[in-house]
Amino acid sequence: MELPGRSCGSRAEVLSRLLRLGYPVPDFRTVPFAAIRRIGRGARFDAPQLLSEFDPSDLIIVRSSPERPEWGGPKPIANIGMCSERVQLLAKIHGEEEAAAVHAEFVQTFAIDVFGLDAGFFDELACSGISQTERLQCSLEHFCKTTGERFPESPAEQLEQACRFMARSWEESSARLLRTAMGAPDDAGLGLIVQRMASGLLGPNDGSGRATAIDRLSGDRVLSGSYSFREPGGGVCSTGLSELAEISPGVCARIEVLLEQLRVEFEDDREVEFSLEGGNLWLIGTRPAPRSPRAAIRSAVELTDDGLIDESDALLGIAADTLAQIIHPQVDPDCSNTVLAKGIGASPGAVSGAIVFSSAAAEQCRAKGESCILVRVETGPEDIRGMHTANGVLTGRGGLTSHAAVMARGLGVPCVAGASDLLFDAIRQRLISNAGRVLREGDTITVDGARGVVLDGVADLIQPNLDSYFDRFLKWADKHRSMDVRANADTLDEVRVAAEFKADGIGLCRTEHMFFEEERLTVMQEMIFAESPGMRRQVLDELLPMQRNDFMALLTEMSDRPVCIRLFDPPLHEFLPRDRDEIANLAIALNLTEHDIASRADELKEFNPMLGMRGVRLGIVLPEIYEMQARAIFEATVEVGRRGIRAIPEIMIPLVSANREVELVKLTVEKVAASVRAEVGIEFEYRFGLMVETPRAALRAGDLAINSEFLSFGTNDLTQLTYGISRDDSNRFMNDYVERKVFPEDPFCSLDLEGVGELLVIAAGRGRQSNPSITLAICGEHGGDSKTIEFCRKAGFNYVSCSPYRVPIARLATAQSAIRARQGTGDKI
Repeated sequence: MELPGRSCGSRAEVLSRLLRLGYPVPDFRTVPFAAIRRIGRGARFDAPQLLSEFDPSDLIIVRSSPERPEWGGPKPIANIGMCSERVQLLAKIHGEEEAAAVHAEFVQTFAIDVFGLDAGFFDELACSGISQTERLQCSLEHFCKTTGERFPESPAEQLEQACRFMARSWEESSARLLRTAMGAPDDAGLGLIVQRMASGLLGPNDGSGRATAIDRLSGDRVLSGSYSFREPGGGVCSTGLSELAEISPGVCARIEVLLEQLRVEFEDDREVEFSLEGGNLWLIGTRPAPRSPRAAIRSAVELTDDGLIDESDALLGIAADTLAQIIHPQVDPDCSNTVLAKGIGASPGAVSGAIVFSSAAAEQCRAKGESCILVRVETGPEDIRGMHTANGVLTGRGGLTSHAAVMARGLGVPCVAGASDLLFDAIRQRLISNAGRVLREGDTITVDGARGVVLDGVADLIQPNLDSYFDRFLKWADKHRSMDVRANADTLDEVRVAAEFKADGIGLCRTEHMFFEEERLTVMQEMIFAESPGMRRQVLDELLPMQRNDFMALLTEMSDRPVCIRLFDPPLHEFLPRDRDEIANLAIALNLTEHDIASRADELKEFNPMLGMRGVRLGIVLPEIYEMQARAIFEATVEVGRRGIRAIPEIMIPLVSANREVELVKLTVEKVAASVRAEVGIEFEYRFGLMVETPRAALRAGDLAINSEFLSFGTNDLTQLTYGISRDDSNRFMNDYVERKVFPEDPFCSLDLEGVGELLVIAAGRGRQSNPSITLAICGEHGGDSKTIEFCRKAGFNYVSCSPYRVPIARLATAQSAIRARQGTGDKI
């Protein structure tokens, strides 16, 4: 038999390889990509000629063979050639009723899949209790009545109809969208495999099954799988491989030997599809064994230990993003909980808990040791305390880059955002599903942040298991990577997670999040109401020891690893109360009237706060804020130094656009440093740098680099300002934009390499030209994205920084990027 080439698809290539290796594969022929395209457009297909190459008694199965296996394809159509003559032969072996059942099943499948008839009629017929002979007759009559033609009896006609259907299915818009989402090009090819069925219909206990030698969840080496066969007069019987060993002694041992041989030949653990026919074992196909990411890592390590692959192969064989499923709890795939709503999986992991509608309620649950899900239409800065205490987050609005999503990923909390299937009734504090299910505070739900699903009740979860295989695997990644991986961490808990996941340092500590704790918030609010710089400094003196303790804890936890601290960034109005009760409480605390509070809030209100009085602008107009923070950093550095920790903190200024801004703030910081040195009589080091978030800063990076030791690109704001799009509102149109190919993907999820990426390349080049020793980094949400990491390596960046729970993912992605570069498979920018 002539073996097919690459133009027939991945499955055909695998079958050809099995044949070359001498494995027992049922006879097959292939239809290449070009022929399938012609058939899909209506060209004639010579089915009789193709069938003439098989024995007339053979039943045929047609399988799809896409260019890449992950691109999918139409499902197989089996038992082609089932006709009256074949049914009579089956009746002699299995009896007339069983033969009629096989024929009826074929008619049903063919009518539904190939001719598009409604499945409902056939399902009702199968459950009606009539005899199989009557079922067959009714199915044939229904087909004739619905289509206006008789059911095709000729094997050649059946084959032609099946191939034409599969060719046209491949070109349907829904199929195109699905494979495009998997990275397939518009002209992705589909081949077909036309193969003799080793169906096991003619002998007792003959049938077909699947088998693998690896447990899909744990990676343990154990034979598992399933087997189906027809019992005379008893219909289809499905069983496990242990029962197959009793039915056909010796078969499982042969399958185990076969799997071990394939493991060596393919340098991977495999799953096989097989058939038993008259005692003969036929290999129908093989694919990589389905396995969880945990099992995949164990398999990769063991394949390396056995000398079948090397460390580079092992690292490249695991998709970096799948590590999230090992780090976080996952919903058991076998759970049967009702799906209440679907949204966007904004932060991975799964958790069950009681519904709460406020931060206060979340804190009460935590005090009682109860799990809870914070439910909001959308979150804002006022919800930070609740998000820190809740076990999961659910929002009705927002997307992957919404406030809830970004915060949840940083905290490692499961989050489903944009769950528009639910009605969020904030006034009555309840949720209503599309099906009418009413959920109130205290009712239990499960949020699955990996799939973006909300489930009713408590779902069974698979807990993370970071075993020795996981540790070894990531140590290999660290050996191969060429860039550091830091973490974005604002609290001691987050820093501890970063340290546990072996982050190389902290690349972004957002100090403003420290001020939202209850005992600090009132002091911060008092500072906002201070009427002079002197009064502000007096209030800030109360915050100084709190900040100093914060920084001491961070520097101590990270020891000799760098900690990059971004000075205060958000507009002040975010710290002011919004509702009447909060205004009244603050008025009492500050001995002011409610009118005073409301008036000050109005004064601070801005038309566009994101582009208003924030970041470096606050540091210049209200320098006492940055003075206090710089002093807290330096005093913390001195104190941990006395304890034997040589910390070199990095001070980062946000939202700069002009070199004069840098000069003014740098002068302020230098004065504070000199003052602290004089007071304590101890020298210390620190690094001064900038967060590049505006297009102008990127274009003027050459000027800015003169006064900086590092430039860290905040791609969240840089993307917003480059596009003129608010990431918090983009979910209202972004899906439409991606579907209509305005954007190839959401630029807030994966870095826009053409626009924002060009700004980064320009900035990197100009910055290094002015200051060859400058450190370049990225610290936005993109820092944990594999494509962005690849881009940063090519652009010569020193490190990426991402949320603590994405550190393992970034460690692997940076290693993969370095390996591809050494192998010559990494593209130039």
